[in-house]
Formats: sequence, C-alpha cells, structure tokens
Amino acid sequence: QVQLGESGGGLVQAGGSLRLSCAASGRNFETYTMAWFRQAPGKEREFVATITRSGGSTMYADSVKGRFTISRDNAKNTGYLQMNSLKPEDTAVYYCAVGLAYSVFRHQYAYWGQGTQVTVSS
Repeated sequence: QVQLGESGGGLVQAGGSLRLSCAASGRNFETYTMAWFRQAPGKEREFVATITRSGGSTMYADSVKGRFTISRDNAKNTGYLQMNSLKPEDTAVYYCAVGLAYSVFRHQYAYWGQGTQVTVSS
C-alpha cells in the first residue's frame, strides 16, 4: 500500500509558475512509476506527465510539453511537477498517482492522491 498526498496548488496569474509536490508514505515508493493527471470541471481526468522508477525517462502530454517538468526524489519519497508559463486552460485539480507500468493511461495506476487545485487567472 502507498498513500499519496499532493501539495503546492493555488491561484496564480497566467504566465506564472507553481511547483506541486507528491509525498508518498508506505512502502517502496522507488519501485513505482509516478504520474500526474489533471481534471478540469466537466472534463475527464487527463494525463499530464509520467516518470520511471529511477527518474531516467519522462513523458508529457503535448499540451504541457516544454512548460512542465516532472521529477522525483526517491530518498525523500516525493515527486514533483514544476509548472511554468501557466495558462488559464491549465486550471484543474491535479492528482499524482503511482503504478507498475510506465503509461499514459489512468487504469495503469493503482494508487492516487486526493488532488490539489490549481487555478490560473487570465
């Protein structure tokens, strides 16, 4: 079992930055792939970024590529999402998740946090 808790969300103006954190408790965080997803009001939860166990490989949704950076610190059992050049369309609840597969698909991730709200004003 892994418990995940996100932090770092908030209100920011367009063009600004935020850094989300995902703290993991439980066992063996380093054995899981980690990902970030987001869900805007009235929309389905969508993939944002994922990172392998070692942090050696990453994948991003086209909508955030070049603006967001996913990373992890296994010694601290924590993952991160650095978000730069934020746009109003980035407004959503952001969720971190861990699983065994390096994937863009929600069903591949077994454990989820409760989410943190990110609001970008124009």
